[in-house]
Amino acid sequence: MSQTRRELIKLASATLAMAQAMPVRAQNPPSGNISLWATFGTKRFEPGAPPVWKAARDSSADAIVLDPARKFQEILGFGAAFTDASCYVLNRLAAGAREQLLKELLDPAKLGLSVFRICIGSSDYSTKAYSFDEGEPDPEMARFSIDHDREYILPVLKQARSIDPDLFLLASPWSPPGWMKANGSMLGGCMHKGNFAAYAKYFVKFLQAYATAGVPVQAVTVQNEVDTDQDSRMPACLWGQEYETEFVARHLGPQLAANRIGTRIWIVDHNYNLWGRAIGELDEAEVSRYVDGVAWHGYLGEPSAMSRVHDAHPDKHAYWTEGGPDYRDPGYQTEWSRWGGTFAGVLRNWARCVIAWNIALDEAGKPNIGPFDCGGTVTVNSKTGEITRSGMCWALAHYSRAMKRGARRIESSSVLPDVSHVAAINADGSYALVLTNPGAAREIAVRLAGMEARVRLEADSISTLSWHP
Repeated sequence: MSQTRRELIKLASATLAMAQAMPVRAQNPPSGNISLWATFGTKRFEPGAPPVWKAARDSSADAIVLDPARKFQEILGFGAAFTDASCYVLNRLAAGAREQLLKELLDPAKLGLSVFRICIGSSDYSTKAYSFDEGEPDPEMARFSIDHDREYILPVLKQARSIDPDLFLLASPWSPPGWMKANGSMLGGCMHKGNFAAYAKYFVKFLQAYATAGVPVQAVTVQNEVDTDQDSRMPACLWGQEYETEFVARHLGPQLAANRIGTRIWIVDHNYNLWGRAIGELDEAEVSRYVDGVAWHGYLGEPSAMSRVHDAHPDKHAYWTEGGPDYRDPGYQTEWSRWGGTFAGVLRNWARCVIAWNIALDEAGKPNIGPFDCGGTVTVNSKTGEITRSGMCWALAHYSRAMKRGARRIESSSVLPDVSHVAAINADGSYALVLTNPGAAREIAVRLAGMEARVRLEADSISTLSWHP
């Protein structure tokens, strides 16, 4: 029986995965100096005493063992969302303060956040509900305009790109224009199939307009959170599996191709529990043809669901695209261990990126037209301009400052019950290891090629180790 193109792709991908997982001859023992940074107590990503490589002990009970021969996904990067609300908050800062904050967050020599989500029209975190084509039905998009975004969204995005020209942007809609939907409103409801062709044109117009404005977009999702209408309390839209399948295969994919737009398409953009839906959509050859991967949120289910989808479709990628703190949470500024563990679980299940929710909000989690109490990755006080960095922000720092775009995650294994760990090799050959210890202080060993380094992990801490071989 002849094999289909899809079967050949899956066979080739499986063969590649097996080759990557097979051990090879022992690596040269490490000898380079180790740099260490830690967050705990009153310390925030501060340098610590550098561990030293020594011959490994016999016991491995307290060790985290690295195996560079077993390589996994390539890292795209870490970041947050430049929502309408976030750009509004940032735009209100004095020019010098805004430049300083954006450089702190995006400069590759500093925090180095590099992957960001933006909104196609308004999300719940906006100053108002809006789309780019308001009013009566307009299937030819004659009325289409991104003028709303020119006031403060595009200026902030262009400033961000000036700091990091390699910024990667994902764009997601929370709702199509109301006239495209069965309920006639951007709040809740579901998509009307008769408007699929018009909506694909809407995506094309958006991508072309943003590129012309100097802000090219590298990826889109069909819909933020396809499986909920949020009780019509905010911009939202239900998309059944068959709807997303048809829209991608017959409209969005062909329209992007016809207009020579290389923007990637990611599907689902919702919780882990929809892993079966993701597999079902990717099983459709005409969907798989246009789709680069699956976008995931961490609000329901377990990150192992991403591995299930990877096992079924190893040629497709996983991307973690939303999650964030609650500004009312007493641990808002200190829950770095919670987020460090979350990011470890995400990365150890094939995700190529971690994108937090709003990069900046005010002290009351505003602007917000929706029902939720999310906090920003940073808080900007609306009266004083004071910046407060969340525990999530410090957790992101421990990954983004050490694992650069193009790094490959490598195998790290341990029997330690509570310590989370993720290891990677950067394109320049340097190693990065992030360790999250939510419990009491302890000492552990990091083992590589017959050598080990003893590392003290403080209580409730994240530690990042970096070294060249």
